[in-house]
Amino acid sequence: MDWTDRHCRFFLRQLSRHALLYTEMVTTGALLNGDHERFLRHDEAEYPLALQLGGSVPADLAACARMAEDAGYDEVNLNVGCPSDRVQNNMIGACLMGHPALVADCVKAMLDAVDIPVTVKHRIGINGRDSYEELCDFVGQVRDAGCRSFTVHARIAILEGLSPKENREVPPLRYEVAAQLKRDFPELEIILNGGIKTLDECRLHLETFDGVMLGREAYHNPYLLAEVDAALFAGTGPQISRTEALAAMRPYIERHIRNGGQMHHITRHVLGLAQGFPGARRFRQLLSVDVHKTADPLALLDQAAELLRGR
Repeated sequence: MDWTDRHCRFFLRQLSRHALLYTEMVTTGALLNGDHERFLRHDEAEYPLALQLGGSVPADLAACARMAEDAGYDEVNLNVGCPSDRVQNNMIGACLMGHPALVADCVKAMLDAVDIPVTVKHRIGINGRDSYEELCDFVGQVRDAGCRSFTVHARIAILEGLSPKENREVPPLRYEVAAQLKRDFPELEIILNGGIKTLDECRLHLETFDGVMLGREAYHNPYLLAEVDAALFAGTGPQISRTEALAAMRPYIERHIRNGGQMHHITRHVLGLAQGFPGARRFRQLLSVDVHKTADPLALLDQAAELLRGR
């Protein structure tokens, strides 16, 4: 949340044409009671694109799924993995793993409402409900409701005592549990998530799973995605350079500024583009600090681009 907004996704799409992109989690309340056009807004260049929903009321989720389909999204994903206290209090996220029948009802309502795929992202368990038998019970009930694609974060979520950040790091990764799930549910699409950082790891996991999801690594080291099309999708054409990727963002940034936006709304997402190169610190400073002080943000963008020249 607060990371993969529409500006971030537009940038990531410059790097990979084929990877499926996900929105940040949007709650049903935000769509039904708030500014739904703002939350659903996206550029057609972002496709293929999935809207990630948070909620637990079947009728509300069905209504939001219809909104997603009408807005052009390719998929609706129900988040049953977020461990934050804020969402738990509203029966959203990982706490729903303790209520598999409710999740099944939610999925069925969404599937009955739309023609696009409805998928579920979840943990391998939560504290107090972390046995493999309980995981199979959860997946089995949701499968019986019609879901055919599950993205499995291969950690349990500890719902008391750990922050969301700690829940992404402290509970150990257990890829073997997710692999057993694929063996026991071979008819389902099982996508692995959690701790994956390199394309070599992606290739290794794709020997077992139907897909892999990259989270933090794709954000902090975005140029990794530039290698994905050729390596994993048999893409054609030359790989885009870092310089070309930033140059492709310039017209988008110009439009955003003309429409009253600020450049840092966008450039905060490209800071990792210079990772590992001399000048990376200056690149980040220009686009995250100096950007707030300049009267000519596009000139600042051009300075940053010079630091990437030839890369």
